[in-house]
Amino acid sequence: MKKVAMIPARYAATRFPAKLMQVLGDKSVIRHTYDNTIATGLFDEVWVVTDSDIIFNEIVSNGGKAVMSKKEHESGSDRIAEAVAGMEVDIVVNVQGDTPFVKREPLERLLNCFNDPSVQVASMMQVLTKQEEINDPNFVKVAVDKNMNSLFFSRSVIPYPRDTKAALTYYEHIGVYAFTKQALLNFTNWPMTPLEAAEKVECLRYLEYGVPLRMIVVDYMGVEIDTPEDIAKALKVLGS
Repeated sequence: MKKVAMIPARYAATRFPAKLMQVLGDKSVIRHTYDNTIATGLFDEVWVVTDSDIIFNEIVSNGGKAVMSKKEHESGSDRIAEAVAGMEVDIVVNVQGDTPFVKREPLERLLNCFNDPSVQVASMMQVLTKQEEINDPNFVKVAVDKNMNSLFFSRSVIPYPRDTKAALTYYEHIGVYAFTKQALLNFTNWPMTPLEAAEKVECLRYLEYGVPLRMIVVDYMGVEIDTPEDIAKALKVLGS
């Protein structure tokens, strides 16, 4: 199977504009993400897909591959669907541009999900243990069934601990997805759904159209850059 990694990269992020061009150590957030994705050795090609000349030039001038989006998109998945529509590819991995600490092992496990022919979409989650993170709407939570298929994603606390003595594990959704090409193209042709619009969590569109995501549990993936405070956290990880 031909596998490509696509990194959607918007410059004007709502919560933290220009976050992908913030410098971590000796290079920008987006270059850390791109270089670490290349370094996994798992992909036939790695591309940054962006609406920004600044990000495009940042990647290309440093020897990377980038493509400009032709139009505005509601989600990163919509953005990369445009880019891969004409590609000969079997599996597409959406590596979020704000995840600079990409590692090989979890991505390899994600790709292995497609050894099960019923899987159309796969994604990652990690265990949340700090109550302030469980309560934080910037941390998207996910609940799964016994087969590790997603049941729901929410910025709210799920599951809600009505029984405070119940043994619960809370998972944070990590915004790294893998799709069959057809599943991705289906996604971009479906209208945005009500739950997706309300939560601003794009993978809810799959659930509302009856497509579960196969989830894998990964160890700590490092800091996702969503707020200015995350830069300080990421610098600590980089220096550790």
